[in-house]
Amino acid sequence: MITGAKAMVKGLKEQGVDIMFGYPGATICPFYDELAKDGTIRHILVRQEQNAGHMASGYARKSGKVGVCVVTSGPGATNLITGIATAYMDSIPIVAITGQVATAMLGRDVFQEVDITGACAPFVKHSYLVKDARELPRIMREAFHIASTGRPGPVLIDVPSDVQNQQFEYKDPGEVNIRGYKPSITGNMKQIKKVAAEIQVAKRPLICAGGGVFSSGAQDLIKELSDKGKIPVVTTMMGLGAIPTSDPMNMGMIGQFGHKTANYALNHTDLLIIIGARVGDRAVTAPGRVEEQSRTIHIDIDPAEIGKNMTPTVPLVGDVCHILKKLLEFDIETDSGAWREELKKLSDEERNKVSAKREGTIGPRNFMHALSAQLDDDAYVVADVGQNQIWAGKYIEVKKGRFLTSGGLGTMGYSLPAGAGVKFADRDRQTVVVCGDGSFQMTMNELSTVAENGLSLKVVLFNNRKLGMVNEIQKKAYSEGPFAVSLPDTPDFCKLADAFGISCRRISDEKEMEDAIRQMLSYDGPFLLECVIDPDESTMLQ
Repeated sequence: MITGAKAMVKGLKEQGVDIMFGYPGATICPFYDELAKDGTIRHILVRQEQNAGHMASGYARKSGKVGVCVVTSGPGATNLITGIATAYMDSIPIVAITGQVATAMLGRDVFQEVDITGACAPFVKHSYLVKDARELPRIMREAFHIASTGRPGPVLIDVPSDVQNQQFEYKDPGEVNIRGYKPSITGNMKQIKKVAAEIQVAKRPLICAGGGVFSSGAQDLIKELSDKGKIPVVTTMMGLGAIPTSDPMNMGMIGQFGHKTANYALNHTDLLIIIGARVGDRAVTAPGRVEEQSRTIHIDIDPAEIGKNMTPTVPLVGDVCHILKKLLEFDIETDSGAWREELKKLSDEERNKVSAKREGTIGPRNFMHALSAQLDDDAYVVADVGQNQIWAGKYIEVKKGRFLTSGGLGTMGYSLPAGAGVKFADRDRQTVVVCGDGSFQMTMNELSTVAENGLSLKVVLFNNRKLGMVNEIQKKAYSEGPFAVSLPDTPDFCKLADAFGISCRRISDEKEMEDAIRQMLSYDGPFLLECVIDPDESTMLQ
């Protein structure tokens, strides 16, 4: 006989879980007691429940495993919703476990009861409210299968406290077999042949790589497709790094805040090959116009994404990795020489533009170039949301590493806990967080978690004492101009870092940049580098 709590721990161990992120409370205490008795799974105590989801996300994106987070009921569970929704929008596999009030109390509005499965319904692949501990072995196994297969995403398991204490005779649930859940992986060969035929006749072909390329592990195949077909590449923000930034076939990031060359390519291609991207409004601002002017191919594992925002000429459902391997067996070389020369000229002009320097402040574009020059080839850069995200996305050079951010939900405060999650997955991986003073203050309490666990995480803080992106939008588009966006001249971020035992340096002169970056990256331990930014600095190159 075992308890439901022990079955939960057993299920986690079966899935190879060796670390999880959480915040305990009364209704999840039976599980925590069993976790302590077992002693084989490391638990990281976050400082706020939302950040458990973000750390699990960063861990999953680096490790390739399912991230696991656990919180209590009521406000613990509702705090976690933002972390779950962030993972859902960016297709990150996590399993979120929440404690719940006893089954007899459900629906009575008792202390710290919320309908978390109902609240999270729009933001999960699937959810379970467990009312019988005998179902837990099957549910634990199914949850990890659902989270990690097909289009990855979060799965929620809500477990009442009495179910955690319930005793039952454990029986192995066997292989996962979920009726109606059979993701298409291989792709239809007839459609793959159509794709090859479309590529062969294209004169101005273009690959648009999204985050699904990383979910499938298809980065090398994107590069091979580009080289073999002589096809230029653009990326969504989630697809940054699908091929190295410096690759001559990489035209940059598309979208509202993207590169001029990339957007030109998107608007002048005669064959757009969308791979693992959802055609979101921030990336493709005018899908109807693109649809009218060019033929389109959309490859995605989620059939719901194909045709949702743009009707493709050739739809192709399946895993990107499987499909590209088959596609590369065909003759796909294009006659795109003139097209590539045109884009190369535009790209060279764009890359050679120089930012104007402002006295007493750091230019974000110049800083990103200086940072890129010193980063390890396989470094991870985790950007937050706002102006800092755009500057990092446009100007950081991704080589063999990764660029991570909250692309779909746009969650401010994501970068610090997600960066910590990356370091928990690989403590030796050089990892740099880029954030603004607004986003940093949303989750800066996780500096305590970073310091407690000795993570050598590097934090670049752009400080303009404003909510910079909103300030920029209000100045450009609204009659009253900036309102409710100014942040006071507090806190002193270096004093704050010192309070956590974290080293800090503040710079406001570009002559200091290279030395400050060198100091930050070489420091053995966590480091905060505060960069003073002009409040009027724009995301547009001036």
